[in-house]
Amino acid sequence: MKNDRRDRFERVASKRVERVINDIRLLSNCSNTNNYEYTSSDVDKMLKAIKEELKLLEAAYKTGVRDSNEGFRF
Repeated sequence: MKNDRRDRFERVASKRVERVINDIRLLSNCSNTNNYEYTSSDVDKMLKAIKEELKLLEAAYKTGVRDSNEGFRF
């Protein structure tokens, strides 16, 4: 039988992963050049920020400690 903390993790993490995936899909909608204007530098900055956040996520799960809570700006 699973314990409450495990159940809570599965419930919360599943919803958050779904939300992240959905937000990434929504972000890809911004690639439509009929509706948006951007440079390759803009794309590089976005992808760098996302990749850095993924690195922090991985480190947090390896160490059990979350380091940063910075936002993204162009």
